[in-house]
Amino acid sequence: MKNVRQSNINVHKDAWVEINLEHLANNIIEIKKGIPNGKKFLGIVKADAYGHGAQMIAQTMLASGVDMFGVSSVDEGLDLRNVKIKAPILVVGAIPSWAIETAVQNDIAFSIFNEEHLTSCKDVYERTGIRPKVHVKLDTGMNRIGVRAEEGVEYINKVRAADYLDFDGVFTHLAAAEEPDETEKQILKWNSVIDNIDTTGLLIHIQNTAATFAYDIKSNMVRVGISLYGLYPDLPDKINYKPKIKQIMGLKGRITNIHEAMTGEGVSYAHTFIADKTIRIATIPIGYADGVSRGLSNKICGIINGKKIRQIGNITMDQMMFDLGDIDAQVGDVITLLDDKNLSLDSWAEILHTINYELTCRLKVRLPRVYVR
Repeated sequence: MKNVRQSNINVHKDAWVEINLEHLANNIIEIKKGIPNGKKFLGIVKADAYGHGAQMIAQTMLASGVDMFGVSSVDEGLDLRNVKIKAPILVVGAIPSWAIETAVQNDIAFSIFNEEHLTSCKDVYERTGIRPKVHVKLDTGMNRIGVRAEEGVEYINKVRAADYLDFDGVFTHLAAAEEPDETEKQILKWNSVIDNIDTTGLLIHIQNTAATFAYDIKSNMVRVGISLYGLYPDLPDKINYKPKIKQIMGLKGRITNIHEAMTGEGVSYAHTFIADKTIRIATIPIGYADGVSRGLSNKICGIINGKKIRQIGNITMDQMMFDLGDIDAQVGDVITLLDDKNLSLDSWAEILHTINYELTCRLKVRLPRVYVR
């Protein structure tokens, strides 16, 4: 029998995202098997843990060996602090100067990479008496945020000398970890900085999920994201190890109506599906407003009573339909759209020509989340 917890959001809906916390714990254990002893483990929980619900899964992550959390904004860090998460938190993206004081007051570390950041940090320290906790972000080739590697040593030495800062780490982000040649260029830039600074007491991190599995790089912490949730990023052909992970996100809906469509009748908007015989149609209350793209229309399956059924007609804003075939079903029965065995987010991503990351984030829009073990 499953243990079930519901998140504190609207649950008056016959559809839900199901998050398997046991799979989450096992994924972390499997990932850690390939990480050298002594390296810290930062779990990325930005975008509400890629749509899985950061507040609800953080404790499982900590209990399973995650040392620290990575978020994209101060607000995301506050979400964790508001549920009494005391573990270190780092904002891996840029934050506005006016948010620094809030970060400081809530023990949230953040990225810095320019002179304005230093000035703002000094102002906050002088007002509060609290030293901001900072990690210097290097730009080694992503061209997104960060101090350029060529200027990294000078900037880091200035940060190291600033008595108004708690200097906690240095990091960069790989743009194409699946491409060894491109990654090697970034590693060379990374080493040109790391080899010429005093790293005593600092967290040094460059390895994202793919790089954690594929490369040995100078660092003392890894940053793992998508594979926590049971999905693989793009990987290079040669890797050091590939953990055995399971998708932790499922998607289910209860049948709200069953009726027949006769031969020649169309289904849903624009009649993109025409019945070639009399069929029984099941409707569930999940649509593109819930994060299931219209681009999946007529291309995916569900499972009911252990059997696959095809989705038919255009997916609408709030509902979608399935051909029940000869399956004995009734209103209230559950149709599974995603699970860890037969119905993967990767298959949806392939249909839509996108990445699994995007799809997990979409499903957080308005579906209640239920947590199971």
